[in-house]
Amino acid sequence: MRSFLLLFFSLITCITHAQKINDPKAFANLITEDDLKKHLYIIAGKDFEGRETATEGQRKAAAYIENNFKALGLEPGNKNSYQLFYPVYQDSLVDMNIMINNQSFQPYEDFDANMSANYSCTLLSNEIVFANYGISDPDYDDYKGLDVKGKIVLVRSSEPVERLQEEIKKGTFNAFAKQDAAQQHGAIALLVIQESLPTEKIDSKGIMYLDGYKKSIRLNTFYISEKIGKAIMGDDYLKLANGDPKPKTYTANIKLEYTKATSMLQSSDVLGYLEGSDLKDQLLVISAHYDHLGKKDTVIYYGADDDGSGTVSLIELAAIFSKAKAAGQGPRRSILFLANSGEEKGLWGSEYYIDHPAYPLNQTTADLNIDMIGRIDPNRKHGDSTNYVYVVGDNKLSTDLHTINESMNKKYTKLELDYKFNDPKDPDRMYYRSDHYNFARKGVPVIFYFDGIHNDYHKPTDTPDKINYDIFAKRAKLVFYTAWEMANRDDMIKRDKSLE
Repeated sequence: MRSFLLLFFSLITCITHAQKINDPKAFANLITEDDLKKHLYIIAGKDFEGRETATEGQRKAAAYIENNFKALGLEPGNKNSYQLFYPVYQDSLVDMNIMINNQSFQPYEDFDANMSANYSCTLLSNEIVFANYGISDPDYDDYKGLDVKGKIVLVRSSEPVERLQEEIKKGTFNAFAKQDAAQQHGAIALLVIQESLPTEKIDSKGIMYLDGYKKSIRLNTFYISEKIGKAIMGDDYLKLANGDPKPKTYTANIKLEYTKATSMLQSSDVLGYLEGSDLKDQLLVISAHYDHLGKKDTVIYYGADDDGSGTVSLIELAAIFSKAKAAGQGPRRSILFLANSGEEKGLWGSEYYIDHPAYPLNQTTADLNIDMIGRIDPNRKHGDSTNYVYVVGDNKLSTDLHTINESMNKKYTKLELDYKFNDPKDPDRMYYRSDHYNFARKGVPVIFYFDGIHNDYHKPTDTPDKINYDIFAKRAKLVFYTAWEMANRDDMIKRDKSLE
């Protein structure tokens, strides 16, 4: 009898546990507007200064996320660290000068240069070769019969109209065609006559970039004014407006100076890991980017919706799954809570993770990416604008994912699921514009949850007081329910659709 009773109570315990693990509503209800608001007023507050990648504000935000992950009992997601660091480079202009026959010219008024493309160098020469448009290909060659090896080349900024129209039509336009042609013919520098000068003086710091160690380096290029063009070409300069002047070598003592300093900075993704049970070797990723646009002078771009809303959802979901595990109802699959930086720079953080994955991608069942779920799209003119979410990418790589998300929504949240951005002809190309895409391009199925573009997008006015916290919480619950199902279902979802 005792053995029978033990078996009976064991079966009851198993059944009860199975019932609970299939009913996540009690845990979903722990996602509250107050919790989301509390975190968001910190993440999108003044102290974090807009969270621009590789700045002090971003580092403060990373520390805040890490401390929350630690407090929740999540394990470090990158071996012994909660952060996955990657290098970032930034140039600072020291000086640039052009002197022709001992006459100096003024930066920004008479000439300009691309800081990221040029390298530090001083060049002195007494020959400048005019190569008209500077085009060189099998159909059109301005360099035919010209010897420009070791010389400075001067070209016009434009192209023949018919040729340019054809390039745009075919999608073959190359913004670096003039530099590439000059370099291939052995030129040491390129001067491009530019009609848009003078320009405003730019910040002495250039844009950040990742490719510090480049496979190839283009020749230094200066964009020059009519004044410099005349100093080199004399009366021949007038022929530019009157037709196609012939290529010609001009004699002039020219000095080109460009000096910049390159700083090696650092940014990071923040990774919190919750180990699963019987399927712990398989992984579900829930992601959001915590960076934004930073500060311009004294103006802070707060990024409350973009993507403070996704970031605090990530923290809240980590809290709920941690509580579920503490209650004996942890996920069967492991879950990686991945907070990316660098999204606003070009999906840098997720790209770095994908290229240096902490867990095998072939064992990663999916990425659920949350990027802007706190506002209402003013351009959405159909349906209930207070009860929707855009779902992007769910139909791209797996026939399972769409069905799972739909069923969770139908059962629990009852939002209007809008698939507008799944259209292959979407002019905004939204499928390619957030961190999920780096998972998708490696074949990992994805969903991107999104509220649309509103009037405060990428403006300083994207602040926490503008968030619609009721719909925000409801959308976060949909992500939770879908994650719960995917973390606990028997099989990894199928990867049965080809990558676009």
